[in-house]
Amino acid sequence: MQALDAQVDHLRHQRNNPAEAAEIKELLGKRVDVDGRLRDQRIVVDDLAAAQAKADADVEQVKARRTRDRERMDSGAIADPKALERMQHELASLERRISTLEDEELEVMEQLEEAQSALAELTSAIDDLDARLGTLTTARDEKVGALDAQIAEVSAGRAAIVAEIPDDLVALYEKLRANKGGIGVGALRARQCSGCQLSLDAGELAEIRATPADTVLRHEECQRILVRTPESGL
Repeated sequence: MQALDAQVDHLRHQRNNPAEAAEIKELLGKRVDVDGRLRDQRIVVDDLAAAQAKADADVEQVKARRTRDRERMDSGAIADPKALERMQHELASLERRISTLEDEELEVMEQLEEAQSALAELTSAIDDLDARLGTLTTARDEKVGALDAQIAEVSAGRAAIVAEIPDDLVALYEKLRANKGGIGVGALRARQCSGCQLSLDAGELAEIRATPADTVLRHEECQRILVRTPESGL
């Protein structure tokens, strides 16, 4: 039973510490960082898109005014020379204003393109991280499933053994396992307790040799249940 319990402990350790766990943890940390940068970048893109829309509207508004002024001049509706001169000055001012606005519009467009490119890179990075995380998670889950099946199989074998052991002895074993790092039984091999790895002296061995085979032995040093084996060295 001790061997089966040790096997289950080992399987559970593997289950709780899969090889993929460290990389999954690292990638999840990276994903949180990239996702935060992605959200920030979306805000930048949205702000620049709004700025471009405003710049476009400003240019179109001034161009519409220029068109109206030209149409008035071309139609001959302005007969007064001074008024016509003022209109010409206004048109020149509108041309300068349009040039300035178009420069600003172009600058915003370039910033928006750069921001969209950065957003695309971050989106691609998230996609790559998610793909890798998906692969690792699948591999981990498959291993965990296989280990769960092994644990269930070993536990079933253990249950069959427990059914044949007196309840008080099982209770003692479980108590020792809880207090002794998972090892409640030590096999006596080559005059040594496998539980604490200490050798027994001649007096202890003589006492064990004289003890009936059906008697439950305890190692005086570690207090574990001591099981005699063909290699005990008695």
